[in-house]
Amino acid sequence: MRSSTLASAATHVRTSPFYPQSNGKLERYHKTIKSDAIRPGAPRTLDEARALVAKFVDYYNTVRLHSAIGYITPADFLAGRSSAIWAARDHKLEAAREVRACRRAEHREAA
Repeated sequence: MRSSTLASAATHVRTSPFYPQSNGKLERYHKTIKSDAIRPGAPRTLDEARALVAKFVDYYNTVRLHSAIGYITPADFLAGRSSAIWAARDHKLEAAREVRACRRAEHREAA
């Protein structure tokens, strides 16, 4: 489902201590940082770990496509570019469908 609106204000919600299930989104984010940045990078110092995490957070927000927001980056979503990105994708998909239809028609005529 595509949504072009975002809640205007964030609220701080406290969760139960020592109960990670109550804060699943943040726990999943931490798991992703560990598996995609920390473990493969194997930092030897705290400064190396901070640099790895900073690089990953930048990638996560500006490059990585997120399925929950329609396979766009959070930066694009927050900047309000989602509708334009989805429209461009739809246009490309329609153009590809037309090309395939023409090729199928040519193949049928040749056969």
